[in-house]
Amino acid sequence: MKKALFVGGSGTISAAVVRRLVNEMNWEVWLLNRGNRPFVPSERLHQITADINDEADVLKKLEGLSFDAVCEFIGFTTEHVERDYRLFKGRTRQYIYTSSASAYHKPSADYCITEGTTLSNPYWQYSRDKIACEEFLMQKYREEGFPVTIVRPSHTYDERRIPLGVHGKKGSWQVVRRMLEGKPVIIQGDGTSLWTLTFNADFAIGYTGLMGNRHAIGEAFHITGDETLSWNQIYATIADALGVTLHPYYVSSDFLAAAGDKYGYDFTGSLTGDKSVSVVFDNSKIKRLAPDMGTHIPFHRGVMTALDYILSHPEECQEEDPEFDAWCDRVIETLENAKKGI
Repeated sequence: MKKALFVGGSGTISAAVVRRLVNEMNWEVWLLNRGNRPFVPSERLHQITADINDEADVLKKLEGLSFDAVCEFIGFTTEHVERDYRLFKGRTRQYIYTSSASAYHKPSADYCITEGTTLSNPYWQYSRDKIACEEFLMQKYREEGFPVTIVRPSHTYDERRIPLGVHGKKGSWQVVRRMLEGKPVIIQGDGTSLWTLTFNADFAIGYTGLMGNRHAIGEAFHITGDETLSWNQIYATIADALGVTLHPYYVSSDFLAAAGDKYGYDFTGSLTGDKSVSVVFDNSKIKRLAPDMGTHIPFHRGVMTALDYILSHPEECQEEDPEFDAWCDRVIETLENAKKGI
């Protein structure tokens, strides 16, 4: 039986991969995290409770263990991957680093992105840090044979949240509430830019296809669905699932970035550096190693699953965000007054 260690393992993406490995594939899985989320151990699912940054403690708890794959989901800076290199060199046959598709050049020279598209994002520090992590790991692969595989997810969602372009610090619920109340909802640009959404169970098919696969060593793969939608279609699909009429209000990404900055909304990174740009992925590389990869849960089904869960779990998923709600109203009022003043 193959063995995998997950650094993290309880997030939107990683939890789906763990479920697939344990329930559908012949893998034994260890989760290395602080143990803050509910955990049900089983014959093939084990918990290692530790702070990954406490290297001495982690080494002690990993004593005698080796893995076919170590899966890193919470590495955001070069310090994190340098630590992992020290911890897992010689302890795993494969180290899979979760980067981000936001690392691709913005805007790209071609709307269709391949793994060969240049990595460069001057708008978002998060993306630049991911690029630096990739560069460190690939250098270790080239110089020492460290068995790294890079994966670059794009916008992946699950049953607890819905994907949006513009939302506040507390997630998607306040936008859903505005839709339910018939209030205008801010959409970046004119809503016609293209975007790719992936349900986490679909992502897990691609990711697990790379695990233990020697053809994946020293390579990078983006893992996304094949369904491409405009932001107008995304918001309209959400409104349809709610049974309400969408009232879109279009605002340029530059204006949103400027208007949100003093309130702590990083729309420069999340919009200018990511969601305001049309993004379509060529998925042929991942499909060569994971032929079953594709959009098995299209957005109109995925959003229904998510909204059913969100609406039935108010304490968990319906965190109100009056500050963001008021900010939306101010942005709309300001722009409407500007129109009248011209």
